[in-house]
Amino acid sequence: MNFNGMDIGKLMQQAQKMQEEMQQKKNELDKKTFEFSVGGGAVTIVLNGAYEVISIKISDEIIKSGDIEMLQDLILSAFNGAVKQIKAASESSFGNFGNLKNFF
Repeated sequence: MNFNGMDIGKLMQQAQKMQEEMQQKKNELDKKTFEFSVGGGAVTIVLNGAYEVISIKISDEIIKSGDIEMLQDLILSAFNGAVKQIKAASESSFGNFGNLKNFF
């Protein structure tokens, strides 16, 4: 089928292939882990590429300090750092379509 000189069937095949490739890249990214530490290793968080928390490690020293606000800040900072790593990897994998990975 042609529309203004374009083969719609061929265009649809190319779109399907692109979608399959993007899904494969998303699956690969989802399986990767991203680790980020803050406070000289006081808090370490590991996320997978699907933004799921795999683990959180908190040093004995930070717990013994009893400074809950600092611990909360460190956890937030570690989480946000890991999220930035995932976003960078996504942009690297998907090029200009990096933000589209979340739509599949």
